[in-house]
This record gives sequence, structure tokens and C-alpha cells, in this order.
Amino acid sequence: MRSVVNLTVHGIGEPGRELDPGEDATWVSVDRFERVLDEVAGRWDVRITFDDGNASDVEIALPRLLDRGLTAEFFVLAGLLGEPGRLDRAGVRELVAAGMRVGSHGWAHRDWRRLDARQATQEITDAGRLLGEIVGRPVSRVAIPFGSYDRHVLSRLRRARVTRAYTSDGGRARPGAWLQARNSLRHDLEPGWARRLLEIRPSPVLRARRTAARLVKRVRG
Repeated sequence: MRSVVNLTVHGIGEPGRELDPGEDATWVSVDRFERVLDEVAGRWDVRITFDDGNASDVEIALPRLLDRGLTAEFFVLAGLLGEPGRLDRAGVRELVAAGMRVGSHGWAHRDWRRLDARQATQEITDAGRLLGEIVGRPVSRVAIPFGSYDRHVLSRLRRARVTRAYTSDGGRARPGAWLQARNSLRHDLEPGWARRLLEIRPSPVLRARRTAARLVKRVRG
């Protein structure tokens, strides 16, 4: 069965806000970002996604995607729109007008395994509804913050009629699967990283470990 590689970009260039502890590990330089785009341009089996709704999504990423004829899906934190260094509503609409897709990353970047009922409604239902109002169409796809999920999180997403959920599990994914593993760009990625990710198949042992880890996440809780 053919598979795809989902890439996740967080921030690019100089952050326009104070980063949370450890968040700098997933910010990449403009040069590194451009190099990855050049390595994957023209590949049918690559999907590009963005998390967190950083201002660099519009200021840096969007023009470089358009220059290469690429599209991407941007998962936005609905409750942080308009904060320093973040996208605002106009930025979200600009992405959609340019042919990009917008999904939900929740409300306030909480761990979805640690939510009470009120927080879960805000993170999963209210965030998607607000983003849908901004873009003028339903928003039914999510990226799970921190890649943190269990059977209760997945059940909540299905009840909310989420049509696709992206994780941070790593590896390849079946194109039409409801749960999609992704691979995050990091600050120290080396030249050829994306090409190796696409061309070098993991060993049977590594594939088995990934499969087992995903299964544990799906049934725990």
C-alpha cells in the first residue's frame, strides 16, 4: 500500500514572542526551511503541515510555499489569535485565500489528556467553531497538541465529528487514515534530512516499535 510522509513545521526564523520551555527545539532557520521545501517540491507523497499559528506562517512560510507551487495545512490555536508573534484573524483568512487549508490545534495549547469537561469543549468544539466562522467553512481536522492522546482523547474527537487527526508519532502514514502520524522539523536538522526520510525505509524492527507505540497510545487511558 502506498503511504505518505507528513511533515510538521512550528516556527521559522527569529521568534516574535517568548517561547515556552523546549519550544526552541522545533524552530528552524529560514535556510533550513527552504532546503526542506526544495527537497520535497514535486513529491506526491509529502504533506506539509504547520502547528501553533505563529506569525511566521504568513510572513515567512506562505510566500515560499507559493513560489514553489506547494500547499499546506495550518493548525491554529484559536484562543491565541492576535497575541504577539501569533497569527491574527486576517492572517488566517490570508492563508485560506492563498489556497491553504486551516485546521484546529485547539484553544490554548493544553495537553488533551489532562482536560476536564469544560476545557475539552473549549479545546475541541469551541476552537473548531471559531476557526470555521473566521474562514467561512467547517473546520473538522485537528492536530493534537504535543502529540498527546489516548483512547479518551480519540473518543472525544470522534464524538466531535473530527474527520482527521494528526499526531507527532513519526514515520509514514496511510493517505486516507483517520489518524495521521507526522514528522517534526527541528532546529538542528541536517541537509538532506527530508530526502532521507522519504527514501530510506525504516527497518522492520523500527516499524514494529512504532506500531506498538501507537497501539499503546490508542488503548491507554
